[in-house]
Amino acid sequence: MSRRKKLDTRDARHDAAFRRAREGGFAARAVFKLEELDKRFRLLQPGRKVLDLGCWPGSWMQYTAERVGPAGLVVGIDLRAVELALPTWVHPRVGDAEGLDAAALRDEFGPFDTVLSDMAPHTTGDRNSDQYRSEELCARALTIAQVVLRPGGHFAAKVFQGGGFAALLVRMRAQFAEVKAVHTEATRAGSREQYLLGRGHKPGRSDPS
Repeated sequence: MSRRKKLDTRDARHDAAFRRAREGGFAARAVFKLEELDKRFRLLQPGRKVLDLGCWPGSWMQYTAERVGPAGLVVGIDLRAVELALPTWVHPRVGDAEGLDAAALRDEFGPFDTVLSDMAPHTTGDRNSDQYRSEELCARALTIAQVVLRPGGHFAAKVFQGGGFAALLVRMRAQFAEVKAVHTEATRAGSREQYLLGRGHKPGRSDPS
């Protein structure tokens, strides 16, 4: 596959996965996490509409754009602008997911088939604080998904597991028919990073939070 994109060179962690991502034309090594989740749980298909929260530097949008193709749509939201050449069916936007008007987004694009979130907090070095903030971001992604997902739609979000993890699972089970917590092979050893997967969105269910 030929890609003419500006790669992110600010990632100083030049491990094998980073080099492999660069060789493939992807902006970051995180693409392999999404690829694994997609292959295992069939999150993406040609023609689907996908919302990508925390989309910078853009590797998830690159992968998703190829999977949904020109009949699909990808909308990305991040505080930072994505500096990549992307296909016409990909729409990166600068914005704050915490203040995002999810209803307005659904009105503009219609219901989405999949919501992805790779949002992460600016880490402070205090593990409890960072985990708490990560769980808040995951909870916000769930709230957005509840509004914009079609019935039967899918969800995948990164979270650093902490004290609020069990409550997130309760919320997930209220919103989706199938829920899994996944530690991807591309995640570094020892990391508390997980991905919460939800398949089969159940609109209109009460949110226990």
